[in-house]
Amino acid sequence: MRSYARDCHQHRQGLWPNNTWIFLRVLRGSFFVIRMKALFTTLLIALALPAWAISDYDREKRWSDQIVPSLMLGEAMWIEQANGHKFLSLYTEAEKPRGALIVAHGRGWSPDYELYGILRAKLVERGYTTLAIQLPVLGGGAKIGDYLATYPDAQERFDLAAKFLLAKGYTNIGIVSHSLGASMANQYLINVSKTPVKAWAFVGIINGLEEMFRIKIPVLDVFGSKDWEITQVGAYERKKQIDKVAGSEQIVVKDALHFFEGREDELAQILTDFMDRVFHGGNPASAATR
Repeated sequence: MRSYARDCHQHRQGLWPNNTWIFLRVLRGSFFVIRMKALFTTLLIALALPAWAISDYDREKRWSDQIVPSLMLGEAMWIEQANGHKFLSLYTEAEKPRGALIVAHGRGWSPDYELYGILRAKLVERGYTTLAIQLPVLGGGAKIGDYLATYPDAQERFDLAAKFLLAKGYTNIGIVSHSLGASMANQYLINVSKTPVKAWAFVGIINGLEEMFRIKIPVLDVFGSKDWEITQVGAYERKKQIDKVAGSEQIVVKDALHFFEGREDELAQILTDFMDRVFHGGNPASAATR
């Protein structure tokens, strides 16, 4: 019953939408909760819902209107989707790049908002070109579950970002994703038929991992010991899944919060060390490719 109570609390907080839950009454009056999010997401993709009719382009524009005029680091790029929509991407080249990383923000934010702006800069300082992309956003009152319908849109953006970096001559391409952006990256990696992405780091993932057996590249699971409860609770199950993929690991940063306030340097170094290990065998000085 304690697990049921916790699930009900998270449901009220909007972590799972109404149409993802099925309640079954079983013996002795107990309840079991079946989370149908994976099935629901699959149905959305199968139906090819027009995600652009749901994503809030006006909010995206408001973010870009704030970012672009005062951009101090990198270049503002506009990557065009199949429906003609162009999303903002902040491209910053490292001086001697050892690879390139797609930086993906959390729910409702922008590619330069606080943690993401800091990370994209610190990763460049450490030798990795970054492409911080604008993911789909909804209105300010949207709950996490409301974003399920935007996953196909997000998947297209990840794919276009990876192809953008490939066209720039990068072969060592990874994803660094946070919070809901990590869940969106998860959906991209389990649904794409072919991708140049060779490593995936997720920070503070909130919805758990889906179909990890489909992901064959090394993954890094990073979260703080004071992260959101939903991230901490799922850590044991995530570790069981990622341990099956060679080169993967889970790191808990002591006393770090969900947005790693004041711990950005430590986080950037953890991410860099992981990418160096995957791309260059842990010896960045010997990097012969980017």
